[in-house]
Amino acid sequence: MQEERRFFLNRIKAIKYAFNGFRILITSEKSIIAQVIIAFIMTIIGFLMNISATEWLFQIFAIGLILVAESLNTAIEKMADFIHPEYHQQIGRIKDISAGAAFFAAIIAVIIGLIIYVPKFIA
Repeated sequence: MQEERRFFLNRIKAIKYAFNGFRILITSEKSIIAQVIIAFIMTIIGFLMNISATEWLFQIFAIGLILVAESLNTAIEKMADFIHPEYHQQIGRIKDISAGAAFFAAIIAVIIGLIIYVPKFIA
């Protein structure tokens, strides 16, 4: 019984830490703030263009993909800066690779957006 209680309390703590990280990201990280603003704009456009349920699923997936990739990129950059505050070639390479992963996500999101919205402007 005690072990189950401890497990439950640990899950609550984990949610608290996750929410704190979420709050930090959306209030202090410029790249995340910019992506949240873009997500909000795309959501409004989705309503205005009356996209289908399937298109909403893909749009929400694309928005989530970008936010997750940018968040992980931010975490990797912060950790790299903490470990090695001065410029270091290998740390720079790690940070570039991390940014490249976020760029992959952005490319995918743009492609999804084009697939959803271009036909609506052509028709």
